[in-house]
Amino acid sequence: MKFDAIIIGAGAAGLFCAIEAGKRGRKVLILEHNSQVGRKILISGGGRCNFTNINTKPENFVSENPHFCKSALARFTPNDFVELVKKHRIEFYEKKLGQLFCRESSRQIVEMFLKESAAAKVKILNDCSVKNVHKNEVFEIETNQGVFTCENLVIATGGLSFPKIGATDFGYKIARQFGLKIVPTSPSLVPLVFADGKNFSRLAGVSIDARVSTGKKEFRENILFTHKGLSGPAILQISNYWRRENQISIDLLPDLDAANLFEKNISSKQTLENFLSKFLPNRFAESFALDEFSNKPLNQLNKKDRKKISEKLDDWQILFGETEGYHKAEVTRGGINTNELSSQTMESKRVKGLFFIGEVVDVTGWLGGYNFQWAWASGFAAGNSL
Repeated sequence: MKFDAIIIGAGAAGLFCAIEAGKRGRKVLILEHNSQVGRKILISGGGRCNFTNINTKPENFVSENPHFCKSALARFTPNDFVELVKKHRIEFYEKKLGQLFCRESSRQIVEMFLKESAAAKVKILNDCSVKNVHKNEVFEIETNQGVFTCENLVIATGGLSFPKIGATDFGYKIARQFGLKIVPTSPSLVPLVFADGKNFSRLAGVSIDARVSTGKKEFRENILFTHKGLSGPAILQISNYWRRENQISIDLLPDLDAANLFEKNISSKQTLENFLSKFLPNRFAESFALDEFSNKPLNQLNKKDRKKISEKLDDWQILFGETEGYHKAEVTRGGINTNELSSQTMESKRVKGLFFIGEVVDVTGWLGGYNFQWAWASGFAAGNSL
């Protein structure tokens, strides 16, 4: 069976690309190795799909070439996707920081895509595993459901995160097969594990509003203690920029000056724990006072003690040894080197008719709807050039 375009992967990018190509009269087939389409869409946003971020800018993405994403993001904006959601009468709301969620269920987004696919006459084959891909005059795809040929092949297989829902390295294998370079991959938007055997497991579940930074990047959101290290939105965000050799700085009192606080309460008879529990969760205040410093009354702390405590509160320096891995990662950092692709069309510069879109490309968004917006934008770019 011959098609104008075959798309491998019925996730966010693949579905959107197929719909755009189908609208233009192309004969399109999607091959999906799972039994249902859009599995990552379904579990995203706690089941409500954080489908875009209205504040999306190129600066919200990490890549070896930070300019690559600009063209696609400019051609398909968050407002464009919102119009599609409105067309299907899906109710949504802004949670915080520009993040848009379905009011009811992420299933509505998948159902929207299935309706749009049907209208565009896109054919979808589920439970279809690709065994081999060859190219002579056209691409030939061998699968467990037969052999298909096409002039254009789109790889939309995502990254390595969430292996439990079927994530594989298939996209990278195809890239290597056709001689494309790959930026080394790693888990991202992921919890981090303490490097030096620190054990804060008794604080697991404690959440603190904090400012987290490394280099010139900083995020102000919650951190969350786990049994192994730290998670929470601020940590997931900074993991996009984390390198094993770099310490992460955490300001535990982002709206206050700790040194000033101690100066104002220099004669207080309150214990350090009781004083800190006014500003920080009780369990953390207790641990900080007892483990890091003797739990003296404030009026018994000398100048050196106050300085040391203040510095720890304002600039807690932590070295992390590893992440919690792909099974806990929201996305995969790295991927197909963008120098290999056209930023206008997502087509390979080496292999005519071969496209890569979505997470498999070396473009990684922040937490909060940015990666879905990249999926829509890159899928739109490819779909309109097939």
